[in-house]
Amino acid sequence: MSPLKEPFVSYPAVSVTVVPLEPAHAAQVREIYQAGIDEGHATFETIAPTWDVFDAGKLPEHRFAALDEDGNLLGWAAVSRVSERSAYAGVVEHSVYVHPRARGRGVASVLLTTLINSTEAAGIWTLQAGIFPENSASLALHRRAGFRVIGTRERIGRHHGAWRDVMLLERRSPAVT
Repeated sequence: MSPLKEPFVSYPAVSVTVVPLEPAHAAQVREIYQAGIDEGHATFETIAPTWDVFDAGKLPEHRFAALDEDGNLLGWAAVSRVSERSAYAGVVEHSVYVHPRARGRGVASVLLTTLINSTEAAGIWTLQAGIFPENSASLALHRRAGFRVIGTRERIGRHHGAWRDVMLLERRSPAVT
């Protein structure tokens, strides 16, 4: 069990300030990312990347941190290109990770809404995500935000020795035509 995990507790909504994700957040980003990895239903990754690797793979103008009133990082969201081809310039894949102790408090929703607004303002027409079918909280979050399941990639990769499916979700922007 991850040291950040704790039994499910319903927390009250939290006051969240969303700011651009900066190198100063690197250690907390990695801690939250690793907690998601350790839980087993967030990603095929087995270890959180270094800041340099993370930074190189994410579009700087669409990276956000959710902070509590004391400045602690509650979660983060970021996007990466799905392709360098110009035809896919408006298609990105995104990630949203929330600290285990901040879940159930609306942090992921605030981050995803911020990401949607940011990408739409930049002319991005499709946000996509690959989510393990077992990650019911993430699937529900995305459905509430207007994402639809467009298919299941069956046995797409091995994770800890077992084949895993990934549900492919997308949100087409009504603002970008």
